[in-house]
Amino acid sequence: MNIEKITHTTQILPLARKTIVNLLYTEKWLSEQMNAVLKPYDVSIPQFNVLRILKGQQGKPANLSTIQTRMVSKMSNTTRLVDKLIEKGYVNRITCTSNRRKVEITITKTGNKFINKVSKAVTILENDITDSITTQELTLLNELLEKLRTKNIP
Repeated sequence: MNIEKITHTTQILPLARKTIVNLLYTEKWLSEQMNAVLKPYDVSIPQFNVLRILKGQQGKPANLSTIQTRMVSKMSNTTRLVDKLIEKGYVNRITCTSNRRKVEITITKTGNKFINKVSKAVTILENDITDSITTQELTLLNELLEKLRTKNIP
């Protein structure tokens, strides 16, 4: 269904506006799909993102700044996310005794098992969402999205 029908717009949108509205609507739709898959696991999208980042560290610790830099959503409160993951037993935080500002965060064995299980469900969702688009179209879509983000807006 096209974006005009979804938003019940009767007027023809300028192409730039239509594109932006389409992107915003699609981002929200994708978030809803991802939240639905993650809900049974009692983890949010940003928490899942932190776990993926820490798993990608391959056993090496990360600090809060590293995690924040690699987050998909830069608006996330990384400290709060890590605290929640500690409560769930998925990550550890070690504070340096000689420099309390130096904090290292690692994924636990429980966290690794959890992320492996949840990642399977997320991969199925990713494949289901994109299965109507060819590999060539997906490549082009990614190139176009990356091109959009190269624009420096004051």
